[in-house]
Amino acid sequence: MPNISGAFTATVTMQTVLSCNDQPNHDLALAELHATQKSPDPDWNNCRLTYSSIADIANGQGKQHGYYVNEHADGSRDMGSFEGRIKMSGNEMTSEGTFTINSGTGKFQGIRGSGTWKARNVSPTQIEMSWSGSYEIAAKAGHAA
Repeated sequence: MPNISGAFTATVTMQTVLSCNDQPNHDLALAELHATQKSPDPDWNNCRLTYSSIADIANGQGKQHGYYVNEHADGSRDMGSFEGRIKMSGNEMTSEGTFTINSGTGKFQGIRGSGTWKARNVSPTQIEMSWSGSYEIAAKAGHAA
């Protein structure tokens, strides 16, 4: 299984926060982010990333889950999901978790994989993230493995 790693600085392009009335300091947040991947692997370097997430934060801690799509230079895509834990300290948010590569198109058809990630807010509209993992691509019918 090939190993992959990378990092990006994402820009928040849409965010909505709903304050819940069930307890003090409880928010639900929906966000969409866009970034360009930086990776030593040429297949992942300069991929265009779209990342959509839902966060549930109460008293400075919470959970996050969502979905992502990487569009590669040749038009192939890999798609997956992620989940993680969030910690707030003042206005700074950090998070970490796992991701799963669920599917792909083009040269990434049949891809499956997983890994870990860590992120932090560098401003209200920017997030820095690093990630690493591994993947495999199932042999296509009619091709030798």
